[in-house]
Amino acid sequence: MSVTEPDHGLPDGHESSVERPEVVEGGPPRGTLFTVLRESTIVIGLALLLSLVVKTWLMQAFYIPSESMENTLLKGDRVIVNKLVPSHIGLSRGDVIVFVDPDHWLPEQVPVQQTPIAAAVRTTLTFVGLLPTDEGNHLIKRVIGLPGDHVVCCNSSQKLTVNGVPLNEPYVFPGDTPGAGFGPFDITVPPGRVWVMGDHRSESADSRPHDQGSGGAKGTVPESLIVGRAVTVVWPLQHLAWLSDFGDTFSKVPAAPAR
Repeated sequence: MSVTEPDHGLPDGHESSVERPEVVEGGPPRGTLFTVLRESTIVIGLALLLSLVVKTWLMQAFYIPSESMENTLLKGDRVIVNKLVPSHIGLSRGDVIVFVDPDHWLPEQVPVQQTPIAAAVRTTLTFVGLLPTDEGNHLIKRVIGLPGDHVVCCNSSQKLTVNGVPLNEPYVFPGDTPGAGFGPFDITVPPGRVWVMGDHRSESADSRPHDQGSGGAKGTVPESLIVGRAVTVVWPLQHLAWLSDFGDTFSKVPAAPAR
């Protein structure tokens, strides 16, 4: 609607016309409501885009579905993975890594029944990184051997050795032995691959059972399948913690011999 106000810059008797935004009785001006909706849409869109960028190139959340990494990680934990490893930051022995199933290490997954709307919402939120990935084709284990490393289970003291150095492994589940029923083995890690083992050795189907006596050829994981290094537990809050690579355990291990 149009109202007139005195304009003190005009001679007496003259008035100027001023347009006011139309007001809906009992609410804000229509222009204000449109502006709020538009700006909210832009902010939400930018937040989703930023989350997608972070998930694609920097960090990604994953869900822990099993007991194979106890007590370091418990079933149901959510972890954040640094995706700059190993493409831009090198791997270290002791790193906890997430990788794509190399060769049917995982059983077939039974699809969870969801309504189409719930499935669409979950897929979208997972895609942009707001929900942790639980696709059923990723594993999480600890790196024990790097390319060229000689890993043996076990010495006379029943300890795992890497390049001839026995390991004290404080992360191994209490009561488990280093081989936990999958030894002895004597392998050399091929180039471009890593030897991985779960911390709960008796509950982990890792490099040991999948090697099938091949000396490291079948049981190792290609570096190209590594998604990244798990750096922290973020959920549930009572499990919040940074994940250690236990550098002291591997500090005396020499570099792999040249081949």
